Amino acid sequence: MQAERTGRLLASPVESCVPLPRHALRELSPDQHGGLDYARLRAEGIAPEEVLDFSVNSNPFGPHPAVQEALARVDVSRYPDPEAGLLRERLAALCGLPPAQVLVTNGTAQAIWLVALAYLEPGDAALVVGPTFGEYRVASQLMAAAVHALSASEERGFHPDVGAIADQVSTLRPRLVWLCNPNNPTGVYLDREAVLCILRACEAAGSLLVLDEAYVNFAASPWDSISLLRSGHLLLLRSMTKDFALAGLRLGYVLGAPDAIRALRRAQPPWSVNAAAQVAGLAALDHLEEYRETWRRLRGVIEDLRVGVAGRGFSALPTTVNFLLVQTGDGDRTREALARRRILVRSCRSFGLPAHIRVGTRRPEENQRLLEALAEG
Repeated sequence: MQAERTGRLLASPVESCVPLPRHALRELSPDQHGGLDYARLRAEGIAPEEVLDFSVNSNPFGPHPAVQEALARVDVSRYPDPEAGLLRERLAALCGLPPAQVLVTNGTAQAIWLVALAYLEPGDAALVVGPTFGEYRVASQLMAAAVHALSASEERGFHPDVGAIADQVSTLRPRLVWLCNPNNPTGVYLDREAVLCILRACEAAGSLLVLDEAYVNFAASPWDSISLLRSGHLLLLRSMTKDFALAGLRLGYVLGAPDAIRALRRAQPPWSVNAAAQVAGLAALDHLEEYRETWRRLRGVIEDLRVGVAGRGFSALPTTVNFLLVQTGDGDRTREALARRRILVRSCRSFGLPAHIRVGTRRPEENQRLLEALAEG
């Protein structure tokens, strides 16, 4: 009798109505990223260090030794500073801004999600200038926004049509405009006048321009975007993950008007930036000039790699940063062929470019291994 009563209870309509996640989440298609597939490596019995990873765009010269020394002294038993105060002050001073205009984040990816969480309502329009990093779409769709994409064509060398973007902003009047500059995966870097044109359109439309500058330190001649913050319609996203070789720690920051930074801070989960990341960031900034020297070296290394790729019969787009967009005809097939040689590149299918791969430069001797593998087919 007890078993029958239990069975009826389990089958009751109330018990069977398990809450479902939000509709926007159920419909969400996650983005794909570079980096090692650790589950696949374990299944195939391959150690991660056996794979040459060109699928990510980090500084291949690694962190400064002082970063490792600082990490060894971190007391992991204590909670980190929830405001990342010391690092926030250092970054503010570096950028010539008051700390109230800086928010330290768990990588640029968290910054993207915070912006979407803070500014997008269901049904809002969000404009993504592509082809580009997929998390702008993902974060916007998670908030049930209507995402519109305006992609540069291969015939234009993937240089965005700035006039068309400004017109689209005027027509759509989007809540957010997402622009990666220098852009991932094309390596195209818009100049100040081009960005200013888009910003002026955003001002007129009541939109917020989110300018992702995660790769700006790799550019040979970066221009001053911080002066544009006077607009109030601009947020700058920056990374310390890639240029300072801190990918395993996740570290980024946002620059904006004080009111905007306060809004993002309210949306940010407590203790987002762990103690190790904060200490590593401070140590890295202590050796900024040494890092700048590695960025200068990389400009020559990436150009040598581009020439080498072209010499193997592939079309490599000129780049302003530390990675190349390479047309191979079938990016997935190229990725798998190189993976069999334990070399990892990024297929660009998720960017809407199935004929391409993205290659982040490594050290010259490692780049040579990639070139030899490409030559072998």
